[in-house]
Amino acid sequence: MAPDTETHRIRIHLDDVLSARGMTLTALAEAVGMTLANVSILKNNRAKAIRFSTLTAICDVLGCQPGDIISVEPTRTPVTTPRH
Repeated sequence: MAPDTETHRIRIHLDDVLSARGMTLTALAEAVGMTLANVSILKNNRAKAIRFSTLTAICDVLGCQPGDIISVEPTRTPVTTPRH
């Protein structure tokens, strides 16, 4: 598959971290200096990329590590057992 049509397994967990900190998406957008639309795209797993500077700013504002807001879903390939 071409990279632009390939689906990725990265998931963003901004809702969980924002909820734990009692912060709104609007407040995060303002604190990071992003538009609400762009933060919403990220939150809804529609982003195709994120700059390290943006990720750093989000982590600074939320007081978290990248792994707190980003994870990789497992592959959906069925696991087979070897035959002996």
